[in-house]
Amino acid sequence: MPRRREVPERVIIPDSVCNSKLVAKFTNSIMLQGKKSVAERIVYDAFSIIEEKTKEDPLKIFEQAIDNVRPTIEVKSRRVGGSTYQVPTEIRPSRRTALGIRWLIGFAQKRSEKGMARKLAGELLDAANRRGSAIKKKEDTHKMAEANKAFAHYRW
Repeated sequence: MPRRREVPERVIIPDSVCNSKLVAKFTNSIMLQGKKSVAERIVYDAFSIIEEKTKEDPLKIFEQAIDNVRPTIEVKSRRVGGSTYQVPTEIRPSRRTALGIRWLIGFAQKRSEKGMARKLAGELLDAANRRGSAIKKKEDTHKMAEANKAFAHYRW
């Protein structure tokens, strides 16, 4: 967070296949070392796997998964008088989406299936059905915020 001026928000161009900014953002998050075509192939292969398994629109399932994983509240450390408190705070919409995408990708990478497209498809299906590691992470975050509700007055 710079001290001098406000940082302009980058414009995200929708992806070419689904025409969705959310899919473009997701693809950019998967991308490693600037290899966008590899990231796109992983995402679209995952979508085709989802379509084979469910016989439904993969874009709808993807959006459902992202909505289910997005956290609404988180805890931030706040130092007051020598003690550190975990203060629950609301999350702005752009950060909600970023956290949801980050959790989905991170937990997909840790899955035991073969190939990133299969791992991603499995994690997206689990998230759409309200189960899986990313959903557990969201629930843990919300539980932590609920447990520290007493320190909400330290919010800044």
